[in-house]
Parts: sequence; C-alpha cells; structure tokens
Amino acid sequence: MSEAANRAEPPPAADPAPAAQARALLRSGLTATLATVGADGAPYASFVGYATRLDGAPVFLFSGLAAHTRNLARDPRFSLLIAAPPRAEGDPMDSARLTLGGRAERADDPALRARYLRRHPKAELYAGLPDFRVLAATVTDAHIVGGFARARGLAVADVLLDVSAAAALAEAEAGIVAHMNDDHAEAVGLYATRLLGQPAAAWRLTGIDPEGFDLRAENRTARLVFERRIATPAEARDALVALARTARA
Repeated sequence: MSEAANRAEPPPAADPAPAAQARALLRSGLTATLATVGADGAPYASFVGYATRLDGAPVFLFSGLAAHTRNLARDPRFSLLIAAPPRAEGDPMDSARLTLGGRAERADDPALRARYLRRHPKAELYAGLPDFRVLAATVTDAHIVGGFARARGLAVADVLLDVSAAAALAEAEAGIVAHMNDDHAEAVGLYATRLLGQPAAAWRLTGIDPEGFDLRAENRTARLVFERRIATPAEARDALVALARTARA
C-alpha cells in the first residue's frame, strides 16, 4: 500500500507503525521548530524550513546572521520538532509529532543544496547570497508521539534509511526528478490525485529515495511509498512507469 502525507490536511490513519509514521512525518514536513544552545547555555527555539537527505536526515539552509546559525557554530547540538498540523476537530494534542536530536554542521555538497531548493523553490531568491550556507544533520536519537498516550523512543535506523547500496540512485536523482517534472508532468499529477487522493494542482517531484518519492504543490505535500525498496535508476524507472500505469487505469 502507498502512504500519503499532506501538510495541510493529513488523512486519518488507524494506527500506523511508529517507525513508518515517523518517516512519513519527516518526509512530509516543510517547517519545524529547531532548538539550539545559546551563548549563555540556555535553549533557543526558532521556526525553520528543512528538507531531507536521501536517507531522511534533515538538511537546512541558514543565514550566517541568524541566531540559530551562530548557536550551531558554537555548539552543533540540536533538537528538531516536526509536528503534523492539528485536525479541524478534536484535541490538538492528539496530533502526531516527531523529535530528532543530533548535530548539525556545515556541508558543502551541491546535491544537498539542490535537494533543499527542490523542496523549497522560493529559497532560490536568497540561496545565492554569500552568508547563506547548507547545514546537514547527523541524527543520534528519535522520539515519536503518535497521539495521546502513544509516545516511544525509536532507533535511528528505524527512522533513517540505509542508502549504502543506493549510490547510483543518489547520483541519478536530480536527472530523474527533472525528467519526470519536465517530460511527464501528467503522470506526476496522477500520482498525487489518483494514487494519493490529493486535489488537482501543479504537483512536482522534489526527491526520490529508496523508499519512495516526495511531491509538493504550493504548501501542500504528499509522499508515495513504493511497494518494495529500490536502489538503482533502472529500478526507479520501472517503479515510476508501473505507478503511472496504475494511476491511468
């Protein structure tokens, strides 16, 4: 079965496995609350945008003038809270949320910058300014609250993907995403509307990884999880073609 994640109005889930729910929250998010350590040792919380690496670890694009950037330069430890938006009805504290802890340090990998900008295309307006830099997270712990009285710690290996065998997919990712968006926009839209139940919009792929692919249309996101994990461009092509056939049927 495929999983969908919608930041604006997430579909109800009966009781997803905590690890799968954590991965869905992580991949579907656009923004989160970042806690860093201030110069005086006090916690400092800020609202930030984020993307994910191929394995799911968070990636940030920060100005060097921001307080959280200066904090991380002194002490790279962080805590990141990703929360599903509360539903229109019911207890807002029953919404799912994921907390990740670890270290965030500067990364000069162009692929990470590209992944961030595909996820946040409007960041192109300032990404080229000299004080902006990419920071990549090393996650050391994870905690999921699936709803009221449903909290538990998770192994990092249950939240992040093992991508050691997916080097070829990582190298081809940008080309695959561009090809789908430029040449197969209709199929991308059908993935969202017919397979994930999303409204019609200008849907675009923002990333593909061994577990699935991510979509965005304005501030709405969705994620489709493959029936089986992939590791190569050929496997990606086969999966995308099969899904397009299913969507058209």
